[in-house]
Amino acid sequence: MSGKKIFLLNGVVRNYSWGGEVFIPRLLHLENKNHEPFAEYWMGAHPSAPSTITIGALKHRLNELIAADPEKYIGHTVLGKFGELPYLFKVLDVKEMLSIQVHPSKSEAEKGFDKEEASGKPITDATRNYKDRNHKPEVMVAISDFYLLHGFKKEDLLRKTLKETPTLTPLLTVFEKSGYKGLYQYVMELPQEEVDHFLTPLVKAALAAEAGKNEPAYWVSKLYPNGISETGPLVNIDRGIFSIYFFNIVFVKPGQAVFQGAGVPHAYLEGQNVELMANSDNVLRGGLTPKHIDVPELLKHTIFEGIEPNIMEGDQITPGTWNYPCPVGDFGIQKIDLHAEGETEGKSTSGEIILVMDGDIRIQQAEALSDNSLHLFRGEACYILPGTRYSLGSNEGGQAYKAFVPAPQS
Repeated sequence: MSGKKIFLLNGVVRNYSWGGEVFIPRLLHLENKNHEPFAEYWMGAHPSAPSTITIGALKHRLNELIAADPEKYIGHTVLGKFGELPYLFKVLDVKEMLSIQVHPSKSEAEKGFDKEEASGKPITDATRNYKDRNHKPEVMVAISDFYLLHGFKKEDLLRKTLKETPTLTPLLTVFEKSGYKGLYQYVMELPQEEVDHFLTPLVKAALAAEAGKNEPAYWVSKLYPNGISETGPLVNIDRGIFSIYFFNIVFVKPGQAVFQGAGVPHAYLEGQNVELMANSDNVLRGGLTPKHIDVPELLKHTIFEGIEPNIMEGDQITPGTWNYPCPVGDFGIQKIDLHAEGETEGKSTSGEIILVMDGDIRIQQAEALSDNSLHLFRGEACYILPGTRYSLGSNEGGQAYKAFVPAPQS
């Protein structure tokens, strides 16, 4: 058994309220008789929900295996640079909108964490902004039609939105005078009573409109499917609605990807994706959530500039492999798309996770005297030890996604 370097991996389902009830259960061949929300499927060594890998007849927690023998399970280079498996691989099914959020840079996360630790605030406190000293860049690859908010609109687009949305037109003066930061700070610091007064007519107009998914009114009406009171202002309207109008609404087709680095405000709106992120829980929220919101901290770490979203198609590096380049060393992601009897080869530079999304994938350890192989089908995954040569093939044709730590650039 000691010569085997490819193992079946089982992840952990997370039942957050915003998740769908069908996609992830079908992916994992699970029943959902109680109609629970299956929001995320985690694959990795995060201590709150570590995956297990099967060695012989036994399942072992990946984080415990790494702690006991890190060089074997993540490799010397990754151990020296990160001290852990630095990524968390996920499948997401977004039925309801996620929170407006920003992630801090590595240096700012270290400062923020150390400051909160020194204050004596428990790590479990719901008002903690920093749960660790790590940054949280992330990349998503759509596996269905997917919508998200990503960064501020370019100046001309934002001006057009403010002019064409009567309720927001008074904000044009703020934007012209104080720019992106002044505009966002103004609406984020408004007293709740003024937010309600400001946004009540906007919500009512959105509910009356026949808007498409590329328009902010569609997502505002989705927030309030049962309408609002006609006899008075709606109490506690979510100020995250401003962000729906200020940010780019991005449509991503299956197989396309979006990277989100530190400081870029964003929110997932709808659809299914695979997501790969640095192993961190640091999220600064700005609305569309009942969770803790810290406006000063959010403003401190937000990039206040208009951007043109970069939708990646993936770079084909072999006949069956597409790479999505990410400007961080914590993780890399590739799509594997094999025709029946097609084959490709690889060598792991770190601990790797391969998840089959469709069809079947055969993984053979390509080393002398090794008969180690796995035949994986939709929803199944494996963990590959660092430095392992292997070949990938398929009987009927299959698609998979691979998470890994890129080899350092010389």
